[in-house]
Amino acid sequence: MITVQFTVRPDQGAAGGFDLGDMAVSGDLGTVDSAGHVPDQGMMIYLSVVLLLDSLGNFLRGNARVFSFTGADSSFSLVVRRSKGGLSVGSKNTVAVRTTPLELASAVLSAAEDLARRLPPDDTVTSDWEAAVAEFRALVAPGRK
Repeated sequence: MITVQFTVRPDQGAAGGFDLGDMAVSGDLGTVDSAGHVPDQGMMIYLSVVLLLDSLGNFLRGNARVFSFTGADSSFSLVVRRSKGGLSVGSKNTVAVRTTPLELASAVLSAAEDLARRLPPDDTVTSDWEAAVAEFRALVAPGRK
């Protein structure tokens, strides 16, 4: 089972599209997390999730063997590898979970929708956010945007 979580760091004032935050992916084999590292691996979380949705969606719809994601203004990286049995998700040298494309897409979408509740509707990032989520949602529920 895979768990994806996107969080906003506290004490940044009013919520906005450029807030710093963290990303974590957990599974049966471990966790890949941007929090708690030196140097800091936090990222502009809303922009990073938009980038993740766009680029992971392209990977899942395509046939590339490896997908590597780096957070916006961060050194945190997430690596997804395609194999005969599905996907492995982790970092450059570790695997946190083995999963299916649908399970990964569902976990990422759920985490993105949870995070969206904090983003003000009139923020400059909101329109990009909404477009990325709608397009990605089609991977989980085809025909529903």
